[in-house]
Amino acid sequence: MLNLSYLKLTNRTVAYGKMDLPAINCTVPVFPDFIALYSETSLYHKTERTAISFFQYDKDFDGKNGLFWAIYYDVKERLAYFKERFKNVKYVITPDFSELGDIHKIENDYRLFKGRIVGLWFLFEIGAVVIPNITFPTAESADFALNGYEGCSVVAISTKGHMDNPDKNQRLRTMIRLTIEKLPKLKTFIVYDVCASNDATLDTFSCAIEKGIEVLIPDNTLKNRNSVLCQERHDSRKAVRS
Repeated sequence: MLNLSYLKLTNRTVAYGKMDLPAINCTVPVFPDFIALYSETSLYHKTERTAISFFQYDKDFDGKNGLFWAIYYDVKERLAYFKERFKNVKYVITPDFSELGDIHKIENDYRLFKGRIVGLWFLFEIGAVVIPNITFPTAESADFALNGYEGCSVVAISTKGHMDNPDKNQRLRTMIRLTIEKLPKLKTFIVYDVCASNDATLDTFSCAIEKGIEVLIPDNTLKNRNSVLCQERHDSRKAVRS
């Protein structure tokens, strides 16, 4: 009656920081080789090591019928639906509830909390390996956003929207650097990237690579499509020159 159903999940982990963010600890030694989006249900089992991600518009996975609110209000029919939807999923990247630099801080903080709750649901109810998604709107918010991930050796991060704009790319580089500084056990970044080539992405993660941190860029639908289109343009130009 107090809308505290999520405590069934948070009581199974520990809380970190002044705001009591629930901890998620990921130290898996075997990594995803394909990243499917929430909406791509037909690809949830594309490979033996497919990871499910939420790198799309919030309206596609959040809202009154979304998983977080089903957990929050303990809506049993919706929870049963999600259990069936994600049955046998092996890897999940915690949801990316959009973080914005020009909205109320309390809203950004709550969105990070929502991601933790959904991550714990996948961990305890589905039995999936849960990989924390790293996102925060400003450098000043890094401490809060990373609370409870101190034991992680593996985290995920998305480059989408950050590669074509110099200012956004610099913001991403700062986020990567702060993550490395604040997570002392970090060994691997799992990167959701849609660029046709990995060259610019690997350059963006150069500070991680220099410190011996592995940067893995699994395939995904949009990346594969962009790679094909890039190759087709290259072949077309080559044919014209010939």
